[in-house]
Amino acid sequence: MEPGLVASAAYSAKQQNFPNGVHVCELEIDPETGMVETLAYSVVDDVGTVLNPLLLEGQIHGGIAQGVGQVLLENIHFDPDSAQLVTGSFMDYAMPRAGDLSAIHCETNPVPTRTNPLGVKGAGEAGSVGALPAVGNALADALSPLGIRDIPMPATPERLWRLIRAVGR
Repeated sequence: MEPGLVASAAYSAKQQNFPNGVHVCELEIDPETGMVETLAYSVVDDVGTVLNPLLLEGQIHGGIAQGVGQVLLENIHFDPDSAQLVTGSFMDYAMPRAGDLSAIHCETNPVPTRTNPLGVKGAGEAGSVGALPAVGNALADALSPLGIRDIPMPATPERLWRLIRAVGR
């Protein structure tokens, strides 16, 4: 055997645990262009015992970027005649960039679970799960004074501009 660390183990929890959290997004929509600017984003998550705060925050930030991208940018298209994917590269499929996001204020409220020896809960999906409703609700709140209640995803600037124009603004 070569020198080094070798380990294997399997752990199966007898009981599930459920992380929880809250995400809040503040944004503005330019009525002339439909462009969305996220002004502030705050998140507080309970993922149980935090083993590595820096990695946890990175996971949450990445998930938030993924969720914001899904709501505002990412749109897949197929050719209607051939069913060929026409947005198969990052030249054609919009993904969020740093300029599409605001600063993200991230806090934890660790409440260790009793369902496993480390007291940990899931964290990998925390950002993306919270971002979708946070951004969607912020869009709905921003457009509600115009009577707009149905906002298609992705809420691209063109789609938002068309919605605003349809109500005569």
